[in-house]
Amino acid sequence: MSYLSVAHLEKSFGSTRVLRDVSFDLPEGETLSVIGSSGSGKTTLLRCLNFLERPDAGVISLRDQTLLDGSRPPVRERELREKRLHFGLVFQDFNLFPQYTALENVTLARRLAKLPGESEADIRDRGLALLEQMGLSDRAGHYPHQLSGGQKQRVAIAGVVAMRPDCLILDEATAMLDPRGREQVMQTIHYLNRNMGITVVSITHYMEEAAQADRVLVMSKGHVVMEGTPKEVFSQTEKVRSLHLDVPQAAELRDELVKAGIPMPEGIIDTGACAQALYELLQ
Repeated sequence: MSYLSVAHLEKSFGSTRVLRDVSFDLPEGETLSVIGSSGSGKTTLLRCLNFLERPDAGVISLRDQTLLDGSRPPVRERELREKRLHFGLVFQDFNLFPQYTALENVTLARRLAKLPGESEADIRDRGLALLEQMGLSDRAGHYPHQLSGGQKQRVAIAGVVAMRPDCLILDEATAMLDPRGREQVMQTIHYLNRNMGITVVSITHYMEEAAQADRVLVMSKGHVVMEGTPKEVFSQTEKVRSLHLDVPQAAELRDELVKAGIPMPEGIIDTGACAQALYELLQ
């Protein structure tokens, strides 16, 4: 049974079709990276998943329950807000309130939701636990201007996770970070996926990040043009490049070595596998 299912999604803005018959299934607890050149429809797809945009046609389902059917009349705003709780959306620009501490930013949405049976102490404890899981327990009382970019994004992610979404949606969450910040955020995302079982859908322009996902979805001009495991997708280096996309550095190095007459195995997309293959050749 598919956990998250998107079937025949269509979306236009005026006369411009942005999504064209987009379909995919994602099992529970897996990570999906969505890649594509600018204007391919990636962000519109994620905005449809979080109901910030309503598709013109198609169905979005979670656990076989239809959340949105583009062919049916629009639902009420209150119902739409309830549906959005299934999906936690993290943007690239942090969206933290500068006047609040890290802990206050993490717990703000939970406090405003006023869920029955949940006290202020419960919310605070939950926020502190999340900051500890993010490696930020010593930053609970710090304000955003006192945090690095990677720390700010981890606080933003903690605030989304505090609402206990079924699926975490990341819209280029590492785009504004330096390499160290990107590494910290990716470690956090992997922790949430592997240790807390949170399903993740992520847009990224960094192919090394996409190579760490369970599945990769490649979009071009509103279509899904490639889909599969990272190895299945990135082993087709020429096709990926024809879509104006990079490939992981290890895959690029493997191709260059093959061109130089070195018999490297297919499907290499990470530096560890590349180093191992070279080591075996030298034995």
